[in-house]
Amino acid sequence: MVVIAVIGILAAVALPRLIDAQRDARVAKAHAIHGSIRSATSLARSRCELDLAKGEAGLPGTSCRATPPRVEMDGSMIEMVNRHPAATAAGVDAAAALNLAADRLTVGGAGCPTGARCYDVIGGDPPNCRVSYQPATVEGGTIVAPVISVVTAGC
Repeated sequence: MVVIAVIGILAAVALPRLIDAQRDARVAKAHAIHGSIRSATSLARSRCELDLAKGEAGLPGTSCRATPPRVEMDGSMIEMVNRHPAATAAGVDAAAALNLAADRLTVGGAGCPTGARCYDVIGGDPPNCRVSYQPATVEGGTIVAPVISVVTAGC
């Protein structure tokens, strides 16, 4: 009886911690994806600005001056829009080297703004465990940087 009581007490203490560990892992994953997208966006924009500063057209389709604009990052061609990665698989996904299956992410989902790319962490409660990327826009002739946000309330 004492052994069963001890096992019951240990289970009562350990189970909530295990449940919190899964949630904490999903929150950490969302923040890691968020950071990866932010870094990749900055690097891609820097590459684009360098292409534009050179004043060279570059090889067809391999420069930010090309039509459509693209930059090369680690051997991958990244689609660009307004000097930032496009909100597509060949844009921001490729820039951040995201692998949806391996990273256990789904794209889109309810509540994802039109034109944005939303990454829901599998196991979380979409859209409450999501990283979203809204592409760069032009307002009044000025490029407005992409909006990259993370929501972890439902992870």
